[in-house]
Amino acid sequence: MKRLLLIIPELLLFAVFSISPIANEGMLCGMVFAVFLIVITLIFPLMKKLWEKRAGRAVLRFFPGITIIGGIYAAVLSGMMIGAMNAKAESPEVLIVLGCQVIGDEPSEMLQSRLDAAYDAMEKYPDAICIVTGGKGNGEGITEAECMERYLTKKGADSSRIIVEDKATSTEENLKYSLQLTNKRDIAIVTDGFHQYRGALAAKNEGAQKVRAICADTDIRVLPSFRVREWLGISKIYLQQLCNS
Repeated sequence: MKRLLLIIPELLLFAVFSISPIANEGMLCGMVFAVFLIVITLIFPLMKKLWEKRAGRAVLRFFPGITIIGGIYAAVLSGMMIGAMNAKAESPEVLIVLGCQVIGDEPSEMLQSRLDAAYDAMEKYPDAICIVTGGKGNGEGITEAECMERYLTKKGADSSRIIVEDKATSTEENLKYSLQLTNKRDIAIVTDGFHQYRGALAAKNEGAQKVRAICADTDIRVLPSFRVREWLGISKIYLQQLCNS
């Protein structure tokens, strides 16, 4: 009975990640972790026998320790992500719209949400230029940047204020290549809230002096998987910084 009570929330955790309409590394990690918890719960009687042996006790202490450390690390990253998301824009000189999936030659739902936020920001900050950034990924008919420019101009944005950067294939390249196109260093990043901290890290690495956030609306179904994906992406940046120091 006790094991059943544990398995129910573990199955719910698996379901939370599996319902995401967009598959990514975060979705896979979340599902694997949920399966791991389910397996541990199912083999708990065997773990009791392992505890009776010294080697078994060492193994059983290792996994909870790693889980606790990982949980603390994830909580700290989440706090930083929330802080970056709440760094509201204050008359930025440059709006940088980060790329996302294009379906054929049309923006995906997530990209459309970012572009709607970018359009509103262009209206709110009429002196800011807007850089749309993103290359052509697998299965995309045109570059993400071209798709974004088309969408914004069709919506009524002034094309003379839009700069197209169509080579980037990652968040880090989005900011690197975009900041090479302007000498202005007071920027606002237009993307989903969960993505703001990694974008800000990349921007500051490329010399941005003031980085603010303009957050798009995000489908709640993708939040768990994309949040885990961000933990992985942020950790990669930290490792790169450590290796370069």
